[in-house]
Amino acid sequence: MRFALNTTAAIAVILFPSGVFAVGSQDTKPPTPTQTTVECEDGQIWDEKTEKCVVPKDAHLDDDKIYNTARELVYDGQYEFAISVLYLAENRNDPRILNYLGFANRKAGRVEVGMGYYRQAIQIDPDYILARSYMGQSLLNQGKIKEARLQLKEIQARGGRGTWAEEALYKALHGTGQAGDY
Repeated sequence: MRFALNTTAAIAVILFPSGVFAVGSQDTKPPTPTQTTVECEDGQIWDEKTEKCVVPKDAHLDDDKIYNTARELVYDGQYEFAISVLYLAENRNDPRILNYLGFANRKAGRVEVGMGYYRQAIQIDPDYILARSYMGQSLLNQGKIKEARLQLKEIQARGGRGTWAEEALYKALHGTGQAGDY
């Protein structure tokens, strides 16, 4: 059984009490741990319909539940498992799904694969500023500062001023946050 509050979430709450660096959402709060990360064994997720832990392919999940489950798994550091859950999405062209495929692959060490998913998300929705922020953070990690700054300008130009997406990339670019940690 997992701890009620996973280590990653606990560290984030301690280091960033305002929630500024919440992963994968415009929401400033970490995802609330569910039975998936609290009770289920590795490789299983909570199925609300049957009220038990099951393998993902047996769960009753729509794309929103897939997205939220993947967000929770990524926040818990379970990148490979999150990817396998995201592959169950009916709409694999949903920019949220693509963005999380990008984020999870990047965090799992497959940076170029992750970048490809970010590009797909942005191609489908050029105004999806969260994908632009994650892409910018990845570019910064690769030493591509000019390209990361271009993503920040795109975020700002597309109505993203004052959002988590802008703030996270801005802080990473200016050395007041760590790129790749969110």
